[in-house]
Amino acid sequence: MIQFADRMTEILNHGALNLAMAIGYKHRIFDALEELNKPVTVSEIASASGLHPRYLQEWLGIMVTGQIIEFLKDQKGDETYFLPPEHASFLTRKGGSMNMGVYTQEIPLLSACAMDSVNHAFRTGAGVPFSRYPDFQGFMAELADAKHQQVLIDLFLPTVDKGQLCTRLSQGIQVCDLGCGHGVALHLMAKAFPKSSFVGIDNHEEAITQAAAAAKEDGIANAVFLVQDAADIDGRSEFYSRFDYICAFDAIHDQSHPLEVLKGIRHMLAPGGMFSMIEIKAKSSQADNMDHPMGPFLYTVSLMHCLPVGLNNNGTGLGMMWGQEKAEALLREAGFEHIEITEMEHDPFNLHYLCRAPLKEDGAFNEDF
Repeated sequence: MIQFADRMTEILNHGALNLAMAIGYKHRIFDALEELNKPVTVSEIASASGLHPRYLQEWLGIMVTGQIIEFLKDQKGDETYFLPPEHASFLTRKGGSMNMGVYTQEIPLLSACAMDSVNHAFRTGAGVPFSRYPDFQGFMAELADAKHQQVLIDLFLPTVDKGQLCTRLSQGIQVCDLGCGHGVALHLMAKAFPKSSFVGIDNHEEAITQAAAAAKEDGIANAVFLVQDAADIDGRSEFYSRFDYICAFDAIHDQSHPLEVLKGIRHMLAPGGMFSMIEIKAKSSQADNMDHPMGPFLYTVSLMHCLPVGLNNNGTGLGMMWGQEKAEALLREAGFEHIEITEMEHDPFNLHYLCRAPLKEDGAFNEDF
């Protein structure tokens, strides 16, 4: 009993830390402390961040007792605060792919926008419409920016098809980013490979509008964006064999009808085309996820967003933790016969499912595959 009491104390403290760190990340306090790079007073932090010193003082109390920020006294006896560089690398925007501070916003954001709806859905079994998550697309764009800016072009794409994809992108091919959101990944690819043509597809009209506006502002001429439900693509002639490469970053598990979406992707692939599906690295059985380092966090995000969104329109409700076994089975049911599942050195939390369409309708593959 005492042991579990200690565990409960730990849970409550960590939950409080997550909330406070989300506030700190949003207001760029960690970034300000990283720039200062020395022990500083509350007044100095307030000056650097533009925030109110009394609120900062209370927030710093959480950070020092939570061992995120160091508490020191200078020679004058004044209280100072220092963010160690080894902590800053995981908490600030400069951290790039190592930035975990961005994730602290997720649970507070989902609680604010969906708690009542999810509580109601526990009794009804209904889904929660995406419109109940008004700020979530913006967060996902920020998350995509943190993940893709330093990784997508330099680390991820060069690994696809042993570097051959980048060669083809440089020469000019047709590419689709399905579930593109605000278009962060697509913008990066379009700028890096100007000879290729890019199409972003998402069923969220506001996100597509913002993605198109951002592309126009950046002078990106080789990208277009479509408001389209991916579950309604299979069988439509205008999409048949249209793309040489299709990618979906953490998008399939949120679909209400994921099998129909995957069939649509298979329909859109040209002969010899490739589909990259990036999804959480997990198993399909909860019993096999007992030692997952972020299991509670990921199941919570799934409970608050992925599951209820995926249950809309009589949906399947895969959830974020649908797992490798179910993912591979669904890909095969959608018509993908050649599937490579690989871990990624730059991203230990996700798996890359690389699916290839045959070069011919009889199912023949290139012998190099």
